[in-house]
Amino acid sequence: MRPIALVSIGLLALAAGIASAAVPVSEETVHDVAAQLRCVVCQSLSVADSPSETAHQMKAIIRERLAAGESPEQVKAYFVEKYGTWILLSPPRRGFNLLVWVVPFAGLVGGLVLVLILVRRWSRRPAATTGAPPLSAEMRARIEREMAERES
Repeated sequence: MRPIALVSIGLLALAAGIASAAVPVSEETVHDVAAQLRCVVCQSLSVADSPSETAHQMKAIIRERLAAGESPEQVKAYFVEKYGTWILLSPPRRGFNLLVWVVPFAGLVGGLVLVLILVRRWSRRPAATTGAPPLSAEMRARIEREMAERES
């Protein structure tokens, strides 16, 4: 009975090893996930674009987690849990982060409305007179009198 037990345990171990074998992961999937995460060293580059050693380590973690059967969303959730939402190059569109998406468009619309209002005001404003103001009767008489004196 002992050999049967050993064979059974061996088959179970083999089956467990096959079941937990790494799922093949495409580099495209790794790149897609890495492109959505910010490099903690470079900060202005994604993990996919960063040449830093930390980015290479993060890509290795992404590859390992995807190979273990996690979805890309689960991998991103792991990094968000570790670093916070700052790690995402594109912040989620909810809560305080919604301002990142709304404020630029609101500013653009507000600026356009302001420009339209100013253009309308300027176009309705009467044209400035370029000539001299009209002369009063007294002034006209004085000018004629002085011109007559000068001619004589």
